[in-house]
Amino acid sequence: MHISELGEFPLIARLTQYLPPYLADVVRGVGDDVAVVRLDDARYLLLTCDIQVAGVHFLPQVITPYQLGRKIAAINLSDIGAMGGRPTHALVSLALPPDTEAEYLDAMYQGLAEEMNRYQADVVGGNMARADQMIIDLFLIGEVSPDHLLLRNGARPGDQVIVTGHLGASRAGLALVLDPDLRARLPEAQVEAVLRAHLTPTPRVAEGQFAGAFGGVTAAIDLSDGLAADVGHICDESEVGVRLFAQDLPVEESTRAVAQAAGADPLHWALFGGEDYELCLAVAPERAESLVEALAEATGTPARVIGEFVPVQAGRTLVWPEGRESPLTPRGWDHFRIQD
Repeated sequence: MHISELGEFPLIARLTQYLPPYLADVVRGVGDDVAVVRLDDARYLLLTCDIQVAGVHFLPQVITPYQLGRKIAAINLSDIGAMGGRPTHALVSLALPPDTEAEYLDAMYQGLAEEMNRYQADVVGGNMARADQMIIDLFLIGEVSPDHLLLRNGARPGDQVIVTGHLGASRAGLALVLDPDLRARLPEAQVEAVLRAHLTPTPRVAEGQFAGAFGGVTAAIDLSDGLAADVGHICDESEVGVRLFAQDLPVEESTRAVAQAAGADPLHWALFGGEDYELCLAVAPERAESLVEALAEATGTPARVIGEFVPVQAGRTLVWPEGRESPLTPRGWDHFRIQD
């Protein structure tokens, strides 16, 4: 069987069965945004890595090296934020074609350093090798106190689904990257907004730390694969179902404008687009509205309730404005399956 037939997450499950048993200090292994290892009674260590491959995850002719450096940092910082943690140290491995310009790497590392500095994290080492295409792999470490740790497996029926920020903007930016002619039909401010969301996303580190300390947050994940897929990961790990309300999905006007120009459905982008790097939280119903208000006041980031978790037997559904319900298919980014 080819891995394109199997898909990313079944492949992970298949390979995990060959791994040795976890050591006694492992709090959470495969199955969450990051691995969690106990340091002592007051601190957990957070471990994550993410690989970026030219032509697969980024197009060198579209993204500047400075933007690429920022994005590589941001997608890893987002994972630490989704656990309620504080990023600390990173390692970077580079696989580079021999004709790579040194000035390209200068600019990439400037962006990487600036993004890490925003969150008081550093880069302490790494590795280099020769390759036919550029590959950047960043390994990030963080810390979190045990009582602030956010996992995927704690959601309960009745918990509210909350997302930060706005959805679908990165997919709108990708649409402009893939079809530059769309830019001429849109105001520059809208173009810049969605390109910024796609090329230099903002990781919700402060927001994750706030949510972890607030109380009542039972599960969390960052939205990298797309809302439908990522809320599905919470459902899988927590053994619950979910109902999302289409009319409550936060989609900005700039995203709607790009979707209209592209002949696309902005709700489709919000559900399946991926790379928004917002947070999706499961929150006890009595704490949901107060969290939304407090999070916006503390961080400046808007958040809203978009649905609720339900018993697993109720399945996963999307409720349309007119009341019609349809299955919420867990489609989103998969590294090995052919994408839409």
